Amino acid sequence: MNITIIGTGNVGGTLGSRWAQNGHQVVFVSREPEGEKVQALLARSGPNAWASAHSASACADADVILLATPWAVVSDALAAAGDLSAKVLLDATNPIGPDFTLLMPAAGSGGQEVALLAQSARVVKIFNTTGWGNMADPFYGSEATTMFLCGDDADAKSVAASLAEELGFVATDAGGLDKAHLLEAVALTWITLAYSQGHGRNIAFRLMKRG
Repeated sequence: MNITIIGTGNVGGTLGSRWAQNGHQVVFVSREPEGEKVQALLARSGPNAWASAHSASACADADVILLATPWAVVSDALAAAGDLSAKVLLDATNPIGPDFTLLMPAAGSGGQEVALLAQSARVVKIFNTTGWGNMADPFYGSEATTMFLCGDDADAKSVAASLAEELGFVATDAGGLDKAHLLEAVALTWITLAYSQGHGRNIAFRLMKRG
């Protein structure tokens, strides 16, 4: 699968590197593809990964696009990505403002705002509810971390779930994209517990069922 990663921070770098190691063809979009940070990321990712400064070209060739930028640059990042019609767009962003406050975009949630900005893309909210350390290793002993997702396109959600599960997550469908605000609240809960409440980043959520 051809995967384009918009954002080379901890989340985009970790997910992209692991997918490249699993055999996917991964392109990291960066303003400085020759920079030390990106070159170190490519070295970790192996021969299936490369970097490009040309977002629109990288996205045009992608089967799946991961959006993993800070919320403040989401609009610019999507504008640079060009026409994303029918593309599977995985939204890993969170509309979190100063002092760990959850913002409320005009569309109702960050995920819905992304869908408006990337018109005709098949948006799935996923990879936003836990820290990047859990994306590197989602297991706590023998128990796997839950990865929640939501979206309006069943086929796109199936692709997203598969990409999560190959990394070791238990993918759990939370419904349509109108539920994105719930997943963004889960993200803020994780951040609050990890940082404000002092639990640290080695914590994760798992959905448990009886019977």
